[in-house]
Amino acid sequence: MRDYMARLQARGDLMEVEREIDPHHELAAVTYAAQEKWGKPVLFKNVKGTRFPVLTNTYGSRERLAELIGIKAEDFCKQWNNLASLGGSSPQPAKILVRNEDLDLIECKLSDLPLITYSERDAAPYFTSAMFMAKEPETGVGNLSFHRSMYVSDNELRCRLAPRHHLTLYHEKAEKMGQPLEAAMLIGPPPTSFLTAAAPLPYDVDEMEVAAKLAGKPIAMRKCKHIDLEVPADTEIVIEGRFLPNERRPEGPFGEFMGYYTPEGPNAVFEVLGVTCRRDAVFHSILCGSPEEVLTLELSVAANIYQRISAVLPGILDVTCQPFVLHAVVKIDQQYEGHARQVLLSVIGSEPTWAKACTVVDADVDIYDMNDVMWAILTRSRPDKDVMLIPDTPSFYRDPDKDHWGRLLIDATAPFNRRAEFERKRIKGAHEVNLSDWFARS
Repeated sequence: MRDYMARLQARGDLMEVEREIDPHHELAAVTYAAQEKWGKPVLFKNVKGTRFPVLTNTYGSRERLAELIGIKAEDFCKQWNNLASLGGSSPQPAKILVRNEDLDLIECKLSDLPLITYSERDAAPYFTSAMFMAKEPETGVGNLSFHRSMYVSDNELRCRLAPRHHLTLYHEKAEKMGQPLEAAMLIGPPPTSFLTAAAPLPYDVDEMEVAAKLAGKPIAMRKCKHIDLEVPADTEIVIEGRFLPNERRPEGPFGEFMGYYTPEGPNAVFEVLGVTCRRDAVFHSILCGSPEEVLTLELSVAANIYQRISAVLPGILDVTCQPFVLHAVVKIDQQYEGHARQVLLSVIGSEPTWAKACTVVDADVDIYDMNDVMWAILTRSRPDKDVMLIPDTPSFYRDPDKDHWGRLLIDATAPFNRRAEFERKRIKGAHEVNLSDWFARS
């Protein structure tokens, strides 16, 4: 992450704040306003109550995420599986071990770190960017995942482990064995691991190995001091600990990614055993619901849908989740009458959690521009024939009141046998005009 931060800084894409800022609401407020206006990464150098600077919005654009793995932003879905090489072998080791003695590490307390309170009704400061690293209790396969963690004391965090997440399954399996689950929280790990932690990879895939494949080189690892885990050596801050078996304590409320507060509820207890960091560590913060959080999820869900429907249907050109992760937009090259309907049904079959709504459009529509997608819906679909409602079908997993049940499917493609009538008009030369040739102020 440090190398990428330096690259952003060198090209003028990093906004730096020298003035002291309060981590209790003020940092989140300034972060939100800056993201809305500029969309650039921000480095707060002087955070009240801590010596650690705070970096935020690092991965908050499609272009920056694509840059991390050396591809074009529009090619993310097509390239993801090739780059990750799932199931393939690598000619070089994914990890190399380095000695702690060779690294400039220091120990600190949890309360030495920036304790950031984000939303107005949050119950306490939260760690939002920490990536949990753990091993499957039986096979030892490594997992990376994001889970919010509420600060209680230097020795305790309370973590929301969502149903069906791999870390949740690890924790439940360890509990049945009567054991705690050791885990490390990584703040500021290598950037490619940030992508793999958000990706829907298979249960038996070691996500650090995928991160190394995305990086194109082995990732240096070091041993933890308090638990039996190896973590990326370049990680800025590592919180070592263990999930206590058969123990749940109140956590929340917290303002999360959907824009609402999740209420207080019983959640997992993480016993903190130690904190190690680089001597000049930078603390990475994520504002929940911001592009840095939601965009990574949107890209990973879109890539997953693209992979699965492309395996069974022809003509799939691209997939995105816009304007929010619960809406999938699929671009196709129509092959036959009814093609779009098959795509719609394939999407909800392949993505049972996130695809609450799905729209299919033709190749001439820009799926990253919701105005263009809406134009296709309004000019190419009949509400009485091209919109399907599938009632009483579960979607988002954390939904006790069934607010997200049901599916909305929209065929916004031109009628197959009349496609010539739906050719979009073009203004010849419009995209080649240099307005400065014609206007003094352009």
